[in-house]
Amino acid sequence: MAMGETMGDTLRDEALIDALTGIVSRAAAAILKARAGALATRHKADLSPVTAADEASEAVILEGLAQVLPGVPVVSEEAGATAELAGDAYLLVDPLDGTRELVAGRDEFCVNIALVSAGRARLGLIGSPALGLIWRTGTQGAERLTLAPGAEPKSAIERSTIRTRPWPQTGAIAAISRSHLDARTQAFLGRLPPTERIASGSALKLCRLAEGQADVYPRLSPVCQWDLAAGDALVSAAGGLVTTPEGAPLTYDMLRERFLVDGFIAWGDPSAPKLVSAT
Repeated sequence: MAMGETMGDTLRDEALIDALTGIVSRAAAAILKARAGALATRHKADLSPVTAADEASEAVILEGLAQVLPGVPVVSEEAGATAELAGDAYLLVDPLDGTRELVAGRDEFCVNIALVSAGRARLGLIGSPALGLIWRTGTQGAERLTLAPGAEPKSAIERSTIRTRPWPQTGAIAAISRSHLDARTQAFLGRLPPTERIASGSALKLCRLAEGQADVYPRLSPVCQWDLAAGDALVSAAGGLVTTPEGAPLTYDMLRERFLVDGFIAWGDPSAPKLVSAT
């Protein structure tokens, strides 16, 4: 951020949002290029996979962020913290969310970039390389761009404002994790009114919630901040609500061990928790 510029100014800066969109787009192109070659999959200490596509995307993102937001600390899944974590603002990056899906040959993977300030996710971008889509918080609300990977946002084929939808009287849809559906989340889903369940990978579930294609997405087990923050910002900007499993406001802490959040529930309709508890 420039000298004298406030965080509020940054969040309303269309040029900055476009610059970050360009970074996500270039990272998406790097993933697709790596996907077409040898992924060179290996496993980290926690047994989660990492590939050449993760590394190519991260290199593009870290280089871009250093130019666009110099001095703002970055926490990335693969590189960790790239600078001393100080102040109340930092960037969270998942260069390839959904590596398991990529390795399995599915298209449910994405690029996540979020800006956290004062413990809240304030700005978020999620790009789907396979779909050629980028969801982002805007100067007002949230929007979806149809953008070829590698292209700049001014070349978007389509730009649409997105909104969450009211909780439906019937036919509610729950987005659930394909790989991380734990017993506590299953129990929560069992307490909901009759709800269709749609399983998929990565933060794309939060995008579907933000654009009104799903109504709730619970994950009541620990999750890394870089998996959630961009989607949290997006859902909130689109009119939804993301809380702790207990219903409290969700906060982020750069000093939290392993950058974890103790689960969350994302609602398309902010009034849905009361509506559901009344049924």
